[in-house]
Amino acid sequence: MIPYIGAAGAWQESWDRQQEAYLPDREQRFAAMLDAVDAIRDTTPPRLLDLAGGTGTISLRALRRFPDAELTLLDLDPALLALAAASLGDRADIVTADLSRPDWSTALPHRRYDAVLTATALHWLPAERLTDLYAELRDLLRPGGLLVNADHMPDDGLPELTGRLLRRAGERRASRYAAGAALSWSQWWQQAEQDEALAPLVRQRHAIYPTGHSPEWNPPVSWHLEALSKAGFAEVGTLWRGGPDAAVVAVR
Repeated sequence: MIPYIGAAGAWQESWDRQQEAYLPDREQRFAAMLDAVDAIRDTTPPRLLDLAGGTGTISLRALRRFPDAELTLLDLDPALLALAAASLGDRADIVTADLSRPDWSTALPHRRYDAVLTATALHWLPAERLTDLYAELRDLLRPGGLLVNADHMPDDGLPELTGRLLRRAGERRASRYAAGAALSWSQWWQQAEQDEALAPLVRQRHAIYPTGHSPEWNPPVSWHLEALSKAGFAEVGTLWRGGPDAAVVAVR
């Protein structure tokens, strides 16, 4: 059972500020995702899978856009799942599963979804596993359903400009940290370790990820489009781009 976190709202706000230091245009990518869901939904409430959903960032915004949506949030991190459960309550099914395992989908409460949405979360999977996961996600979608994955996906044709954009973003982020405007990733987790309710969950997290969470494998957008095409999607393309980041979309 996922424990209740009484200060979940404050932790959600802190998480958002920490993430926005990395992704200043974070809300734009979420809006593009939900616009795509709106474009393919019919008269029934949309059934959405928030994949590697963490604290529930996408789910919370989806519920504001589609209050009647049927939501499933899946992640492996116990601390982030606890925050998601406290924030979402009974408005979403909260599922613990490991995407690195091919049997991860057996934990889902539904066999078909209208859309699978994920952001800045799948770059820790190696190429072979992500390729397989794309095919597994296709099988979870209804005909006409869509997958949107937003992450660091540079444009192949802009290597020099991408490097400059990343360096400039790093400078701005360092300035925010120095001024105390936002916590870094490591500082946020250090804060969580000091919280009475979150501390035991952070220790569980360390046991799950003993050497760290992510190898930060970020192939160009062309790699994702090719992998999605090979997975059997009917349409694939770039839904949104912001500098070195992009959201790819695939329609079954």
